[in-house]
Formats: sequence, C-alpha cells, structure tokens
Amino acid sequence: MKDTYKTIEEDSLGEFKDKGSKFFAYAFPVYKEEEWQGHLEDVKKEHFKARHHCYAYRLGLDKNNFRANDDGEPSGTAGRPILGQIDSFGLTNVFIVVVRYFGGTKLGASGLINAYKTSAQEALKNAKVIEKLVEDIYQIRFDYALMSDVMNTVKKLALDVLKQDFGNEGIMQFALRQSEVKEKLRHLRAGVAKVRIEEIDAIEEIEGFELSFLYTR
Repeated sequence: MKDTYKTIEEDSLGEFKDKGSKFFAYAFPVYKEEEWQGHLEDVKKEHFKARHHCYAYRLGLDKNNFRANDDGEPSGTAGRPILGQIDSFGLTNVFIVVVRYFGGTKLGASGLINAYKTSAQEALKNAKVIEKLVEDIYQIRFDYALMSDVMNTVKKLALDVLKQDFGNEGIMQFALRQSEVKEKLRHLRAGVAKVRIEEIDAIEEIEGFELSFLYTR
C-alpha cells in the first residue's frame, strides 16, 4: 500500500504582472470540500474589487477529485493552467485561487494562460512541499465511565490525537497511518472493551463507545 503523498505544508502566495494586470495567487493545503470553499470565500472578501477569482484544486490520494474554474475568463485560460501547476509539482490536497485586477489591456488567450500558470507556479515555488503519510482520520465518542480505559489505550497505542472535547461525553479525533488502520482499531477496541485482541472481532458493539471514520488526508 502506498503510504505517502506530496502536498504543501502551509499557505503561500505568488504574484505576477502583465500589461497592467495584477495576479495574486493563493495556495492552500486542503483535505475536504468545505475547506477550499472557505478559503475561496475569504479571498473573495479580501479582494472584493477584483474582476476574477479563478481557481483549481485536486483532492484525494487517487487524484480523481479535482476542479478548474475560469470565473468569467475565456474557457480554458485560467482554471486549467492553475490545475496544471498543481499536477506539474506532483501534488494533491491543494487548492489555488488566483485573483486578477484588470489593467485595461487585454492579454489574449495565450497571455492569460501564461499569467495564470505563472502566478500559480510562483505560489507553489514559495510553498514548502512536503511528503506526508497517508492517514485516515477517525473519531470516537465515549461515556465517562470508559474514560480511563480509553485514555490508557490511546496512550499505549501512541495515537496521534488531533482534537478532543469533554462535554456531555468524551469526543476525540485521531489520525492513523492507513496501512496500520485495521490493526490499530482492533487494538483500540480491545483495550476499551478490556478483552484479548483475538476476542474483539466477535464483539460488534461496545456499550458507551462509538467509533466512526471521518476522512482521509
């Protein structure tokens, strides 16, 4: 099983100018649909006077979840060149939006393609490209009666805890290396149920304990 992929570590910015038009490219690491949508809205609010907010993203490990949007530019002159740079760098889980302020002179199709390509390229050049483990994100909900068993098992398995909340019930989100998911979850459930690992597969439900898959990153 392939355990790694390339993405960017944090947000980055690239700029390009041509014949008075200014292009600002914002690149973001994203993992879910609502994340890139949120970034797009934020950029639109910041650059509300800009004529175009063109973008592209590629999500997922199979790289089949992608989109390219020209936002009013001639078809194929903006979104596709942006997406092309994400692919050229061999990345996934990346969203790029390029803001254009029109300078009064039309650039033509080839000029637009070059401008959107170059600005996106600059944003990725300025980003730190990293190799990440393929991880599945899970969430557990549990009654406080199980708190000790849950926390001891999480510590024993050295789970990468991303988020936890202790309100009416305990809630915890954690990341698992995808190639280790099956065995780690078996050990987690066995630890909470306080049974031997070979016994856990016969137990369908643990009272007061709920485990659910959230997403892959």
